[in-house]
Amino acid sequence: MEFLPEEALKLGLAILVGGLIGAEREFRDKAAGFRTIIFITFGSTLFTILSLGIGNETNPTRIAANIVTGIGFLGAGAIMRDGAKVAGLTTAATIWLAASLGMGLGGGRYALVGIATLLILAILWFFPQFERWIDNVRETRTYQIILPLNSPTAEQLPHQFSKFGLHVIEHKEHKKGDQMLLTFATLGRPGSQARFVKMLMQDSDVLEFHY
Repeated sequence: MEFLPEEALKLGLAILVGGLIGAEREFRDKAAGFRTIIFITFGSTLFTILSLGIGNETNPTRIAANIVTGIGFLGAGAIMRDGAKVAGLTTAATIWLAASLGMGLGGGRYALVGIATLLILAILWFFPQFERWIDNVRETRTYQIILPLNSPTAEQLPHQFSKFGLHVIEHKEHKKGDQMLLTFATLGRPGSQARFVKMLMQDSDVLEFHY
């Protein structure tokens, strides 16, 4: 099978497209950076070219179809749990999208890949600002508060949350010897959360608290 000029074009575009997305990831110091995204896009393009060239006549995309499965394992390696939060989901999704762009280039869908690349870059660059705006509107926070057993503060806390404009999503109570552990999952503005924390700091009945 001879090497066609169009195949060289596809591989070159794969480096360009992967480089554009990878540069953004590298700039933000993410786990999958410049070279990683290029390799993913380049490899997906190459697999698709090979699939179209050596696949059987009834199913020429049989090799490319396995890219979707294989890239899932690579993306899973970028996902990590950090306490109650999960990090790396955006990086994993970017890996998945980079593979799809490579497959599109390998299949000769240049216009579609070009538009998709611009949209992905726009989402990666501008949507974080929108996310920060949403985070400033409301924040989910879980408080663990330790009080002396039978402390009057335990009965006052639900009213204090309402006073500061915080909505209690979940509430649990546990006894630990002569102390009690109260857990509150709350939702509210960051400023309201900060004022509630200040109130806890000033309450002499609060032995300890975490969030």
